[in-house]
Amino acid sequence: MKHFILFGPPGAGKGTQAAKLVEKYNFLHLSTGDLLRSEIKKGTELGKAAKELIDKGFLVPDEIVEGMIKDQFIKNPDVKGFLLDGFPRTVVQAEHLDDMLKELGEDVTGVISIMIPDGMVKERIRHRAQIEGRADDTSDEIIENRIQTYHAKTEPLISYYKKAGKYKEIDGIGTIEDIFGKICKVI
Repeated sequence: MKHFILFGPPGAGKGTQAAKLVEKYNFLHLSTGDLLRSEIKKGTELGKAAKELIDKGFLVPDEIVEGMIKDQFIKNPDVKGFLLDGFPRTVVQAEHLDDMLKELGEDVTGVISIMIPDGMVKERIRHRAQIEGRADDTSDEIIENRIQTYHAKTEPLISYYKKAGKYKEIDGIGTIEDIFGKICKVI
């Protein structure tokens, strides 16, 4: 079973590329954002707690996100692979993911990092907010907080996965098809 992590700042195009990868490779896309938005839409206790944090631009606690991911691994044993999008976001989560996969007799196959500069992150998030109506993408303060959180907590994953020999960086500037082609070469 393959376990790829789509990595990069908010607005880098991970969701867009994941949809194309799912179609081509028949992987299951696990977006923590989508899983959380589903819980919020259902009005579950998890969803209510997550909404309060997301609306302020903060990350949802590790144990909640990890539980959702592990549940998906267990419920979908027959897929060809998983695309993790939005998880792990910290080195601690990466270590927990390694442990979780080891329990299942699996391992992270690779990390595909779609990189774009901060100015482009802001542009893309604002554009996404208009198209998708995502309230968590509308405030400049929240967008800036998400960028700073990414730099502080998520960027250390680059070193973690480079040391493991699993990190591949893709330039996220270009057409959707150009970027998709680069990702497919990595896979």
